[in-house]
Amino acid sequence: MTTSTVKLLDVVALTVDLPQYNLRRGQVGTVVETLAGGTAFEVEFSDRSGRTYESLGLRPEQIMVLYFEPIAPSSMTEMVTA
Repeated sequence: MTTSTVKLLDVVALTVDLPQYNLRRGQVGTVVETLAGGTAFEVEFSDRSGRTYESLGLRPEQIMVLYFEPIAPSSMTEMVTA
């Protein structure tokens, strides 16, 4: 994950478990602030009612941006095939 792909208000998912915060890989949050010049991001995790249950700073390698629309081929960096 590169810092240029993460933006304010992006919906992201954890790529790692964070047991000290009761968060598991795959949990979904929203980027609410850019920290340290874009080298970290404040991510807010909320329940279905919109109540925040955790908010913490995360490094880009701890999150992945979720996409809800098709991505234009020109904006894709590199596809890996198996």
